[in-house]
Amino acid sequence: MLPALSFPVSPAWNVPDEAQCVRLWDKYGMMPHIREHCRAVASVALEIVRRAGERGVLPEGRGLSGPYVLAGGLLHDIAKTYTIRHGGSHAQLGAAWVRDETGNPALAQAVLWHVSWPWQSGPLDDAADPLRLPVIIAYADKRVRHTEFVTLEERFEDLMVRYGIDDERKARITGYLNRTKSVEKALFDKIGAF
Repeated sequence: MLPALSFPVSPAWNVPDEAQCVRLWDKYGMMPHIREHCRAVASVALEIVRRAGERGVLPEGRGLSGPYVLAGGLLHDIAKTYTIRHGGSHAQLGAAWVRDETGNPALAQAVLWHVSWPWQSGPLDDAADPLRLPVIIAYADKRVRHTEFVTLEERFEDLMVRYGIDDERKARITGYLNRTKSVEKALFDKIGAF
């Protein structure tokens, strides 16, 4: 069974709209190509939620409304520019920034888990519901190479070229691909392939 992937969202938590997300991009100096990648990831994440809604499988109370999904997609790489320049984990730093800026732990969790998921040690449990904000943002990110919607194999081939600098990292990337395929299967079982 998966660890708690999400928790009930509170109506008191701030969910920034697109203009507020852009202001945060500006504040943290996000490079233009990363902004375009974030827009593409948000678009894929919104499509997943749209399909889930059409099929009647969209769970309530998990932060899967359009505003949450849009903000999660737009902010998932908020710290990428900083870590390119200065090092560090863009997921960890980005989650801290999002939590500090919005006060919203659900959005911060989606940013934190978009690279290395807490269930990376094995496949997604068949009983686990993939329709959770961190899962959707992470999966959407794995379907967007730069700004192009691609297959998992194409995206991970790109990740291997860019980040597979030694055998350990290559093995980690391959493991991520295999586990992401289990997430994709669980999602497609609910919303259909796309």
